Amino acid sequence: MKMLFTCLTVVMFGCSAALAQTVQHSPQASPAFAQAATLPAIFPAPVSIELGKGAFTLGKSVVLITAPGVDTATTTLVRKLLMAAGVETVTNARQLPQVFDYPHIVLGTGDAAIVRTALSKSGAVLDSNVEGYTIASTVIGNGALITLAGYDADGLFHAAQTLRQLVQRAAIPALVIKDHPAMPIRGTIEGFYGKPWSMADRAKHLDFLATVKANTYIYSPKDDPYARDRWRDAYPAATLTELGKLVANAAKNHINFVYAISPGPTVCFSDTSDLQTLVRKFNALRAIGVHSFYVALDDIEYKKWNCDLDKVTFGPSSAEAAGIAQAKLLNALQASIKKADPTAPDLIMVPTEYYDAKESPYKAALRKNLDSQVVVQWTGTDVVPPAISVPDAKAATKAFGRKTLLWDNYPVNDYGESVGRLLVAPYVKREAGLSKELEGILSNPMNQEAPSRAAVTGVVAFAWNDKGYDAERTWLFAARELAGGDEQTTAALLTFFDTQHLAPTFGSQPWQEQAPKLKAMLDGVRDAIANGDVVTRRQAIADLIRHAAVFASAPDIIRAGIVDTSFAVDARPWLDAMQLWGRALQLTAAGLEAADHGSNAAGRYFANAKKLAAEAAAMQTIPGATRFGGAIKIADGVLDEFVASAPKMIAIEK
Repeated sequence: MKMLFTCLTVVMFGCSAALAQTVQHSPQASPAFAQAATLPAIFPAPVSIELGKGAFTLGKSVVLITAPGVDTATTTLVRKLLMAAGVETVTNARQLPQVFDYPHIVLGTGDAAIVRTALSKSGAVLDSNVEGYTIASTVIGNGALITLAGYDADGLFHAAQTLRQLVQRAAIPALVIKDHPAMPIRGTIEGFYGKPWSMADRAKHLDFLATVKANTYIYSPKDDPYARDRWRDAYPAATLTELGKLVANAAKNHINFVYAISPGPTVCFSDTSDLQTLVRKFNALRAIGVHSFYVALDDIEYKKWNCDLDKVTFGPSSAEAAGIAQAKLLNALQASIKKADPTAPDLIMVPTEYYDAKESPYKAALRKNLDSQVVVQWTGTDVVPPAISVPDAKAATKAFGRKTLLWDNYPVNDYGESVGRLLVAPYVKREAGLSKELEGILSNPMNQEAPSRAAVTGVVAFAWNDKGYDAERTWLFAARELAGGDEQTTAALLTFFDTQHLAPTFGSQPWQEQAPKLKAMLDGVRDAIANGDVVTRRQAIADLIRHAAVFASAPDIIRAGIVDTSFAVDARPWLDAMQLWGRALQLTAAGLEAADHGSNAAGRYFANAKKLAAEAAAMQTIPGATRFGGAIKIADGVLDEFVASAPKMIAIEK
């Protein structure tokens, strides 16, 4: 029954691009529908969305009016979206027509006269916030007008991403969307230990980030030797070339590419040659298009100097002295960055004490000495926090002397408690209102890029609109995006996600429970067997048989239906193990049914289920894919316990 409800939910909310009607418009065929307009579901949730009257299809011919100054990437994206929605001909024009016979799309920022005119025809006004946008659509005559108006170039690009979701609908309603981000920094930091992403992974990740209106990606893989262990060495020319391609891809996607360096293990803070080495490194990266920089001072020994000169300059080593020394180096780098490029974003740093907001000599020294414009990252109340409240963030603001940039260690899986897990539960337990106390949120994703998107979608959506964020609906949207809108694949992904719902901490207690939907269903079976009458018990077993079939088939559906095949590659051992567990659950259900009818075949079913369960439990993670490898976990503590306990639930009379 739980699976049936999930499927129905997907059908209710799913909107595939394949459903878009492509009725060709002509002077005799109005695009307006007689039916009422329906409110679209847009993710991240917009600040405001108001329906007008009527709805329309794009048809096969659309007129595009692009205001001066619109970047090529945005125009190209809009054209691709229209073609994907079934439009065959996109005609360019410079002015709005006197009579509308076709859908017209106006694209530009609010300083363009044509954009202001188009907005006025829809009775809309421009959102006046940085990265903000307004979309206004209306039926006019025998045609329609869609205006994509950005406050700035970034806002216009975000408007195009919202258009991407609108054109996937069967009909576009008349509406006005006004939208802007709650937090100025939103995205990811590739900051995990273990195997870094490939350049191909990063390129796909940047494309994904654009779709959810992120604006920041920090390149900080712990295992890049030129960023940590060999930070003083210049990058090989070939590596710089590859990084340059990545930077260009980020720019196309309106993502700020931030380069992070981790000199902490060996740096001499008072040595001017080390400072100049960092400046040269940043200059080399600036030459390939990087304009934003970051210094990571996490996970280092900060109560012991790396050089005698620091002892002479700052005195005996201590937490307080470390804060003073770090501030001196960072201030010099901030000044260097601004001198080279006055418009460059401020330097970002992560401190050595990054995981709480407790007052300390180190934080006091950093607060007193660090340039007020340098952005400080903070991971919350712990390295992996179970929750983050507004008071928590206020305490961090006080401790560091500025609003912090949250480094959220979710869904990263590079620590011991996460071995054998993909972390794909919804992004929850972050309090609405955090946007008032944070500079932004960056998710630290998993070593597995494509599976990370399920959780990262929620992180970015929360950062965009924390007060309008709906965790479950955003999670469903993330699954649908991975499935390309296919309802069957979406349902299969949600079934798989449930088996990877547990979110661990550094302690023994997770901050999200494992397999809540599966557990509720299996608990219902237990209860029906223990307390129900014959009819109730047999109905519960019949439902279990159906659910087990759905569970066992989900991996094949995912492999066949997922849009990005790298998801299936990254998740291969989990999908393989899930399939085995699904077969074990099918045999367990068959055993319960046989036992309920007094058949001795129940024993064979249970024995075979036990063998498959053991085989599934023995499956290992992909060697080298994560920092720590180990046994694959599939709904552990839920599914395994049910399969093990089922043979004792119904006695067979002999």
